[in-house]
Formats: sequence, structure tokens, C-alpha cells
Amino acid sequence: MNDCNEIRSKIYKGERPLFGEKNLKIYDTIFEEGESPLKESHDIELCGSMFKWKYPLWYTENISVRDCVWFEMARAGVWYAKNLSVEDSLIEAPKNFRRCSRLTVRNVSFPNAAETLWSCNDVVLENITAKGDYFAMNSSDMKVSELMLYGNYSFDGVSDAYIKSSKLLSKDAFWNSKNVTVEDSFISGEYLGWNAQNLTLINCTIESLQGMCYIDNLVMKNCKLIDTTLAFEYSTVDADICSGIDSVLNPKGGIIRADSIKELTVEKDKVDPSGTVIICRDQ
Repeated sequence: MNDCNEIRSKIYKGERPLFGEKNLKIYDTIFEEGESPLKESHDIELCGSMFKWKYPLWYTENISVRDCVWFEMARAGVWYAKNLSVEDSLIEAPKNFRRCSRLTVRNVSFPNAAETLWSCNDVVLENITAKGDYFAMNSSDMKVSELMLYGNYSFDGVSDAYIKSSKLLSKDAFWNSKNVTVEDSFISGEYLGWNAQNLTLINCTIESLQGMCYIDNLVMKNCKLIDTTLAFEYSTVDADICSGIDSVLNPKGGIIRADSIKELTVEKDKVDPSGTVIICRDQ
């Protein structure tokens, strides 16, 4: 950003103090009580600053944020933004990032990530810790690495996402998703992936009750299933499992390879048994 004006060590109160501003570098500044301090702004750099009230960065474009803090009441902080990067920051406020595009978030902690990252597209997440339900619902074109997530119903309705080197403690993760690949990750949570299309899991460790059911085109490569029961019900699957499976129920079709399956249930009145090939290496 060239020819920028600088703001240093200011305290702003009241609504819209910097509404519609452009070409600013803002350092060590506090935005106190008062909604929408930077609404409709563009070409802004923020460093070492704090947001303490609601809606700070709505309808913004070309925003760079580093080493900043969103306090709890800075909820719904970034909506309808374009071309935004947030790095090395702490975001305590919930419901952040809605309908944003070209978004990069790196080295950020979300201790209250409830309903965060909804309906965003072209998203890069790197080295993120987040705790909260309904994370990343209905977002698309996501590249995620080193995500530590504690929260149920994550990635519901997400599409065209690649996730690697992550740990997800999340019931009902990836429901209704489409074209998602997860690699080198750990996932624990009931009912994983229901109603998904084209879900691929590579080198993953998974613990799930009734996981991977109702999926159209589930691919699993070199995955380990720990205490995973009633898996693959009504799913079409190409699974290579490098462990045993506790139980499999009524797969719809495809091939399942595993070291062993403790309990296999295929009910002829519900699925065609000839539609699925079962290979147990140790049996």
C-alpha cells in the first residue's frame, strides 16, 4: 500500500469513526464501544490493534491484519469482506467471517469459534486453533493445514476443500459436504460424513460411531479405524483400511479392504450383498 496515512496509538469510541476510510496504516490502536468502526473501508493495514465492539470490518476490501485482538464483544467482526488476511492474532469473538472471499487466516486462535467461517469462499487456513460448533458451514474452495478444532457439526455443506495435518474433535463433521479431501489427519466424532459426496480420506486415523454412512463415493486410503462401529451404512465405498474394523453395517456398494472385521452385517432386504466386495487380510 503506497502513500498511506498512519494512525498510531489512538483510542476510538462511538459508531463508524473511520467509516469508508482508505489507504491507512493503523498501529497500536483501540476501537472501544461503538459499532462498525471500519465499515466500508479499503486498503487498510492494521497492526497491534484491538477491537472491543461489534462489526468492525464489514464490507471491507484489501485489508491486512497482523498481531491484533478481537475481544468477545467484537462479535460478527468480519462479514462481506474481500481480499483479507489475518495473521498472528487472537479472535475471542464468535460468529466471525461470514460471506467473505479471498480470505487468508494464519497463526490465529479462536477460543470461541461458534458459527465462524460461514459461506466464505477462496479460503486459506494455516496453523489455526478453534473451539466452537458449526465451524466453516457452507464454505467453498478451502485449503486448510494444521487446524486444531474442538467443536461439533464442522464443515457442514462445505465444498471443494483440502484439509491436511489437522486434528478434529467434531461430531457430525462434513455432513452434506462435496468434493472434500482430508489427509494425514485425526478425526474423532460420531456420524462422520453423512450425506457427503466425493469424500476422500488419506492416511487418517478415525474414531467414530456410525461413521461414513450415506456417502456417495467414499474413498479411504491407508486409514486406521479405532473403535469405529456400524460403519459405511448405505455408502458406496472404496476403502483400504490398515487396521481392523469393529463393525460394518449394510454398505451399498464398492470394496472394503481391512485387516479384519469383527462384525459384518449385510441385510439382503436393505442392500444387495453382491454389490460390495469385502477383503479381510487376516481372516
